[in-house]
Amino acid sequence: MNRNLSVLATFACLVAFTQCTAAQEVDSIDRDYAAELPRAKPLEPKEALASFQIHAGFHIELVAAEPLVFDPIAMAFDESGRLFVVEMRGYSERRADLIGAVRLLTDTNADGVFDTSSVYADGLAWPTAVACYDGGIFVGVPPDILYLKDTGGDGKADTREVVFSGFALSNVQGLLNSLNWGLDNLIHGATSSSGGTVISAKNPKDAPLVLRGRDFAIDAKTLRMTAESGGAQHGLTFDDWGHKFVCHNSDHLIEIMFEDRYLARNPYYSAPGPRKSIASDGAQAEVFRISPDEPWRVVRTRLRVKGIVEGPVEGGGRASGYFTSATGVTIYRGDAYPAEYRGNVFVADVGSNLVHRKVLARDGVGFRGDRADAGVEFLASTDNWFRPVQFANGPDGCLYVADMYREVVEHPDSLPPVIKKHLDLNSGHDRGRIYRIVPDGFRQPAIPRLGDKTTAELVALLGHSNAWHAETAQRLIYERADPAVVPALQELARARGTPAGRLRALYALQSQGALSEEPVRTALHDEEPQLRRHAVRLAENFAAPSSALLDALAALATDPEPEVRYQLAFTLGAWDSPQRLDALTRIALSDGSDPWMTVALMSSLSSGAGSVAERLLTNSEFAARAESAPLLKALGAQVGAVGEPGDTARLLHALDRLPDAREQLRRSLIAAILDGARDAGSGSRIREQLAESRTARATLDAMVDEGLRHAGDASRSAQVRLQAIETLAFAPSDRAMPVLSEILRGKADDALRAGSIKTLAQFDEPAVANLLVECLPALPPAIVDAALNTVFSRDAWVRRLVAAAESGAMDYGALPSTYRHRLQTHSDDSIRAAIARLEAKHAPPDIQAAMARLAGVANARGTTEQGEAIFTALCAQCHRVRDIGESLGPDLAGVRDWDTARLLLGVVNPNAEINPQYSAYSVETIDGRYLSGILESETSTSMTLQMTGGSQTVLKSQVRTAEAMTISLMPEGLTDGLDVQALADLFAFIKEE
Repeated sequence: MNRNLSVLATFACLVAFTQCTAAQEVDSIDRDYAAELPRAKPLEPKEALASFQIHAGFHIELVAAEPLVFDPIAMAFDESGRLFVVEMRGYSERRADLIGAVRLLTDTNADGVFDTSSVYADGLAWPTAVACYDGGIFVGVPPDILYLKDTGGDGKADTREVVFSGFALSNVQGLLNSLNWGLDNLIHGATSSSGGTVISAKNPKDAPLVLRGRDFAIDAKTLRMTAESGGAQHGLTFDDWGHKFVCHNSDHLIEIMFEDRYLARNPYYSAPGPRKSIASDGAQAEVFRISPDEPWRVVRTRLRVKGIVEGPVEGGGRASGYFTSATGVTIYRGDAYPAEYRGNVFVADVGSNLVHRKVLARDGVGFRGDRADAGVEFLASTDNWFRPVQFANGPDGCLYVADMYREVVEHPDSLPPVIKKHLDLNSGHDRGRIYRIVPDGFRQPAIPRLGDKTTAELVALLGHSNAWHAETAQRLIYERADPAVVPALQELARARGTPAGRLRALYALQSQGALSEEPVRTALHDEEPQLRRHAVRLAENFAAPSSALLDALAALATDPEPEVRYQLAFTLGAWDSPQRLDALTRIALSDGSDPWMTVALMSSLSSGAGSVAERLLTNSEFAARAESAPLLKALGAQVGAVGEPGDTARLLHALDRLPDAREQLRRSLIAAILDGARDAGSGSRIREQLAESRTARATLDAMVDEGLRHAGDASRSAQVRLQAIETLAFAPSDRAMPVLSEILRGKADDALRAGSIKTLAQFDEPAVANLLVECLPALPPAIVDAALNTVFSRDAWVRRLVAAAESGAMDYGALPSTYRHRLQTHSDDSIRAAIARLEAKHAPPDIQAAMARLAGVANARGTTEQGEAIFTALCAQCHRVRDIGESLGPDLAGVRDWDTARLLLGVVNPNAEINPQYSAYSVETIDGRYLSGILESETSTSMTLQMTGGSQTVLKSQVRTAEAMTISLMPEGLTDGLDVQALADLFAFIKEE
């Protein structure tokens, strides 16, 4: 046994002994737990190399360690191969000490190991990101982005400017990060979960940029920032063709499916979010760590079990084994590894001391990520101090790993004082390592000084097989903006090099304002589909394209590569050309069943949706396919939202001509038109237009009559009744309300009552609030949230709720905490005053009393059949287990390995610790409605909230305010009606494999 494994074995035995001894003692908040919390000792840099297990054919080399570098969290190679390293030494509680820094590492003897180090800039609070530009660096130091430059040549920046400010600091693990140079010659960054409202210090008259749920891109020359699709946590990467990938701590591989700027063209379209989780083994996929769990997790678990400290229990059973802290997602783009590794995805789990690898495979217009290494990780360490947080593709073709090398990587708020006082969250601030992963037999190449090359020499490097060379050359060409290089770029773009080189030449021409139509038209016919795709995108540079270019673009509507057609569907919206609607129709006919293609098509149809819908409906084969319905409904909603008479008339004319066999399609499209009109506030105008069509009017009347008959007919199937209930949204309220009231008060199943509430929300009558408030006590938990969201959608209805609470007709204490919070912070003074009086009468739940009452669940034997029934009744509206439930809150597959005590505290005290990914948002619309839910996604035109019963998208044109809430959507007091056996049954179901 090697020395490190021996140390680990001794450490594990010591932990086991102290835990056994502790079991004989009495736990309390005043007890000293020092004996149970042995500290894991760090390994010296050379010793740490022996702690790694790595994929066959590779080995790991240490290229920098303390004292040359401390706490590296981000890094970037400059044009000379020097490495700028961001040191977050103030993590996690010492931001005010200003001990963060940027360090410059240099390899003076060209052996691949850095041997000199200088402090380029210090006195920084929580620096997080770095990118090289124009002889200096941009550095993320939330709330700012700085530009630093050494003009004296002494290795220390003497220029320090704040160029952007306004990034939020709400979570030390959710700060801006991952600055990357893009094909488009912009610097792209991840905003992370803290968000921000950012201003440009150089352009103070520019409107602040709200980055809630979105990432950003910086034009380094103009110092202007734009929002773009993204919004994960820590990590952002591009592949060779500009596809963007991000990650979240519990979702380790996410593809960004479209650029947010396209949606801005169509303010009426409510698009889904751009993030697609693409790991084939799931967001929280299994990982295979080889390091032990930390002792403090075990102690904290036991104390939380007994209700002595708050928070979800860590420890007991298997507290790890799946992604909980994914970070630093990076595509390998070097040339040192065997060819099959090019384009592989590397992502770290910082809490599990490992590096995971995925292989990408095409999946429609996007990708799928498959585990590359069965049963093991590409790289793992037995050392708990190994904390891989970011990667970089190096000039030598190898992948570099930034290791913070910390004893504890944990949010400080999740550590109770009784344990925290025995830990040192600053332990490791004086350590840090950078490794490179090299293939066996690797020989150190000479690293060129690209900054010394002529611009013509840089052009020749644009097609280099090592992305660092190509990308750095492109950046330098952009920085120099030398007009003399234009002919060389034009020649390269004319099929004189590799496809990647030609692509970079096109973007270099674009950045210099020298891009003409001719090379773009040439690229539209290239054999490489990715070059064709980008040529389509680059065509957007021409505000008034020639008919030849438009014809060439339109011809790609039948391109054999789906992703080319996908890009074309986005691009065509740049011009209102005669070719636009024809080409979009052809794409719709071939790809209309793909939901991502629907997004692309709709982004280009701010006008003309009725014309395209008409053309599609005249194609009997397309109209007959069930898969065509979502696109057709989206087109119908767009027509209703815009309300342009000619467009509406074209669609209604097409509906008139549909055969009787397509009656259901006609009905669904009329409903879509009305839904779109309602969401955009143009309902009365659309109803007038519908009335002008005899067929549409007759169809709508028939829909309403049938809905009134079927909704309350218990002999009909639940599906038929639910469809009928939805149809009643288009009926006069005096006809619909009695039917819906009967369903809500009766014994209909939850789906029908939830559907009735959804339909009732479309009416404005005070009777709706009276009905819902009256029914609240009798509603099952699964639909209480839907009823309350509806009540809270109108101020007048909220007043009715408050009045009922004050009179005692409704139990105020039974309201979930999210709604009590909204009442406490309501804009109406009289409502806040009334709630203050009610709050004084209702004490918060006694967490410790509930824990004590239910403590016996740890020893009770549960029945999964009974547990499934309880889960369905109490939890399924927000959580999912296997194929049961919804995904409003976290998927409970990740808690299967928690022990009983951890589950118990999670349901007794849901507000103890909230994952920022599941923070609630409150949205107020301009017509006075209030909505609350998880912010699923945000685009330039809409916000999508995950709510009980499904998602709801709100157009930003209809939003007055949107604010994050500080409490969980999961209600307190959920266990009040459960006994020990019921909880044992519930947990048995959740934990069943």
